Amino acid sequence: MILWITCITCAVIHLLFFLFTFTKLSFYKAKDKQGLRQPVSVIICAKNEVNNLRKHLPLWMEQAYHDFEVIVVNDCSWDETEDFLKEQKSIYPQMKVVTIPEQDKYRHGKKFAVALGIKAAKNEVLLFTDADCKPAGKNWIALMQDSYTQNTEIVLGYGATEKEKGFLNRLIRFDVFQTAMQYFSFALSGNAYMGVGRNMSYKKAMFFRTKGFARHNHLLSGDDDLFVNENTNQVNTAVQINPESFTFTEGKKSFGEWMKQKSRHGTTAKYYKGKHKFQLGLLGLTNLIFFLLLITLLIVRFQWKAVLLLYGIKLMMQWAISFGAAKKLEEKDLMWIYPVHEIIYTFLQPLFYLSSLFTKNQTWK
Repeated sequence: MILWITCITCAVIHLLFFLFTFTKLSFYKAKDKQGLRQPVSVIICAKNEVNNLRKHLPLWMEQAYHDFEVIVVNDCSWDETEDFLKEQKSIYPQMKVVTIPEQDKYRHGKKFAVALGIKAAKNEVLLFTDADCKPAGKNWIALMQDSYTQNTEIVLGYGATEKEKGFLNRLIRFDVFQTAMQYFSFALSGNAYMGVGRNMSYKKAMFFRTKGFARHNHLLSGDDDLFVNENTNQVNTAVQINPESFTFTEGKKSFGEWMKQKSRHGTTAKYYKGKHKFQLGLLGLTNLIFFLLLITLLIVRFQWKAVLLLYGIKLMMQWAISFGAAKKLEEKDLMWIYPVHEIIYTFLQPLFYLSSLFTKNQTWK
């Protein structure tokens, strides 16, 4: 009976997150508005990314926006990146290249490259993406810029994973979707806690006013999520979920590569604000305990009809709310086997967390 009551309690707590937080994204209606359309500086850090630059540079440079520059930070590349950028600079006058020479005695993370890109930017509005990302269309800059209002200093966008064949790709996309549903919904609740460097924007003045990455400069990662976590408040953060504002990157091709990526990303979560660590921990832990107790109760045959009914109610409510969010982010195909995705995702999270505890990043790329 204690296990049954605990199972119900975990189900209720987990559902409260869906009912009071995730519905913010599920039922969100963006206002049809055009912002002030200020000049924008797009900043992209590249380390040995010549192949991706060849594919994606034209997509960034040919944006349908009246006033923008693209700053490519060549971070210690030893491939053909430098030569390629020199060639392209003559083609695209609005492109600026910042080169960091390789130094054996000084190892730096992505923050150093980002900071140099920001210092080189001539515009107040900064827009960030990665070399392995491509914008959904020519209106990417315009739409991310349109989210700014008088009080806005940070805009969070969606960095999606490209759809490919295979279950691993679906699982990676489900993980990306779940993360996005969380950080968008928290932001819409006035409680933003992270953003992704693949698609986010903020003001240059805020970066220097808050001393940039100074408080976590000793960490090689965290240029996106930790920066947002430290500087967001109830009124200065907006979201942009128009499909034309998305960026896309290829998913990892093996579980080992994905595990390595997730472990690296997870190294920063322990530096979040206390309230966010508690909320995110409670969200994940209650669902994990729920499934463990659900399996236990079914094995011991404790009122199995009531147990399955509880799971059915929880599943239907979660599915309905998640479907609304997936529709917004154009990930509806992930919903058709939602129960399978959720169970695997729930049991993988502790694995990723434990792996991050033993991960020591030496370089950001």
